[in-house]
Amino acid sequence: MVNLKQAGTKRLKMSERAQQQLELHFPNWAPQWLWQRKVNDGYTTVPRTMPLVMQAIDDQSKGQPAGHTLFCLWARSPDHPLIIIENPATFAAEAGFTGERAVDTWRRRMKRLVELNFIVAKKGAAGDYTYVLLQNPNVAMEAMRIGGMVQDELYGRFLTRVTDMGGFGDITAIRAFWDAQRAEIAAKAAQPAETGESLSQSETPLSKEAAS
Repeated sequence: MVNLKQAGTKRLKMSERAQQQLELHFPNWAPQWLWQRKVNDGYTTVPRTMPLVMQAIDDQSKGQPAGHTLFCLWARSPDHPLIIIENPATFAAEAGFTGERAVDTWRRRMKRLVELNFIVAKKGAAGDYTYVLLQNPNVAMEAMRIGGMVQDELYGRFLTRVTDMGGFGDITAIRAFWDAQRAEIAAKAAQPAETGESLSQSETPLSKEAAS
């Protein structure tokens, strides 16, 4: 007797389904027109939630929207969370800023991204943003939500998207991390005052806020 479960066709991956539909709806399309990661050079890995993340950033930086500035950082990343910026003018231009104050405008956007926990920056030869650490945008989005900076409708769409793409583990992991930080802070606060111990250097502004 044939085992129907074993004989059945395996579930196709998203890319495989897309390829089937491409062959159906756009047969014999010139490949020179198409971007294919395994064929074309010059790519990096960008979270699929980025459009929603950029919207949330722009909502919190009205008048000086910084979402596109973050995307440009990701587009420049070497498929690694650390970016070394040797020429800020290049990054400013790619973010769409021109004129004599282009770099200053870019720096203001970068400052906002730091404030919203999307990047961490360290000073170097090229200025305040020579070394830039890209933080997980899904985690930063959750931090914004805790801080009351993401509206219900947008956050709902974000949760749906992050779940659909299998990334909800990012959210549960950071929630557990924050819980552990709060527990550590509470434990240290319960120690006798004469110990004079300071809070952990690894604490973030978010962890302190969450503990209050």
